[in-house]
Amino acid sequence: MRRVIATWGVLCVLALLAQAIMRLTPKAIEPWLDGSLTTLHQALYVIAIAFMGYSEGYRGFQLRFSPRVVARAFYLGENPTPVRVVLALPFCMSLFHSTKRQMTISYALIVMIVLLVWGVRHLAQPWRGMIDAGVVVGLAWGSLAIVWFYFQALRGRPPPMTDLPT
Repeated sequence: MRRVIATWGVLCVLALLAQAIMRLTPKAIEPWLDGSLTTLHQALYVIAIAFMGYSEGYRGFQLRFSPRVVARAFYLGENPTPVRVVLALPFCMSLFHSTKRQMTISYALIVMIVLLVWGVRHLAQPWRGMIDAGVVVGLAWGSLAIVWFYFQALRGRPPPMTDLPT
């Protein structure tokens, strides 16, 4: 039952990320499909993807968010409560039952993401497509990192738990 609950937590987060990837991908590829990209736009598009892949995918997800999600999912499997299991998504995202510092960071990041999404929606193509493409790459990288950490945890090597309240 522990693995089932841990899997539930991981799948909740992966579903959220997959929904964002599916919603953003059409806007990300739109400039390529309509043929409106100049050579400069194409170069900037590649730079945006590389930058977001590194900063969001590697630094944000692979080094921080993904291992924490998996560690918290496996903690949830070991220490289930009805509230935590029902609210597995916010639990795995450190939105409750976490250190004050981590919850502050998590909530601030959500507010920042909402504001950035609102701002990017108002950009014209190809600029919106460039940013969305970078975000899609970062989210995909993060999703793959979660899957990798999840399978490592199933093999007995879960990431360390670092943000439980004392």
